[in-house]
Amino acid sequence: MKYALATVVMMAVCFAACSPARQMASNQAEAFTPVAVATAAAAPATAVPTAEASPTVVPLATALPTATPAPTTTPSPTITPVPTVPPTATPVPPSPTPEPEASQYVFPVRAAEYTYGQFHHDYPATDIFCSIGSEFVAPTSGVIDFVSREDMWDAATNNPEDRGGLSIAMIGDDGWRYYGSHLSEIARGIEAGKRVEVGQVLGLTGKSGNASATPPHLHFGISHPTTPDDWQVRRGELSPYPLLKAWEKNQNKTPGA
Repeated sequence: MKYALATVVMMAVCFAACSPARQMASNQAEAFTPVAVATAAAAPATAVPTAEASPTVVPLATALPTATPAPTTTPSPTITPVPTVPPTATPVPPSPTPEPEASQYVFPVRAAEYTYGQFHHDYPATDIFCSIGSEFVAPTSGVIDFVSREDMWDAATNNPEDRGGLSIAMIGDDGWRYYGSHLSEIARGIEAGKRVEVGQVLGLTGKSGNASATPPHLHFGISHPTTPDDWQVRRGELSPYPLLKAWEKNQNKTPGA
């Protein structure tokens, strides 16, 4: 810095010497010299170094802490209350009318008119009086046990085994034997071992056997099974009367019950 100032002073002096108005310049130079000298003398003074400007430090803006956003709560769906409907009582359908029980037993004679009594002569049985040709039907379901297709009775001998004339015996599903005699005809297909159903026609009533001298009727007997030729038991050992009264009313009354 001091060197630059001295150079400027020297150039000024040189310029003054070379000017056409030398004298004027000389006079001015003389008058100016002390100043120059003084200036020059003052030149050695130590110049105060200009402090270099420190770079301006721009403070960084302190970032405010970012608040953590509260989690967004998804609003719960609004539940519209369903109005409570009082339960409607389910109507109970009426109980079906029970069908009448199928008949397991039927009256053994199918006729426009018939009569019978409570008592029989020397053994339990019932004589059902009706016109010739009335139907003798199976009183219950079962299997044919005995069939007599020929009237063998002779009044002269009066063999008790032949008194029934044309006759049929069957073993019911209930375990009892049912016997009908004095028939006029045996139905076609009826033979020992044949399965028959309740109400099925077995034959036609008449006057065969020792009934030739009496009104036509069906001799009806109930017994426990024995052998087909056991005519003494076959003709009857249990009174049919209370059963016949029940079967007339379509009541399923079983022998011995």
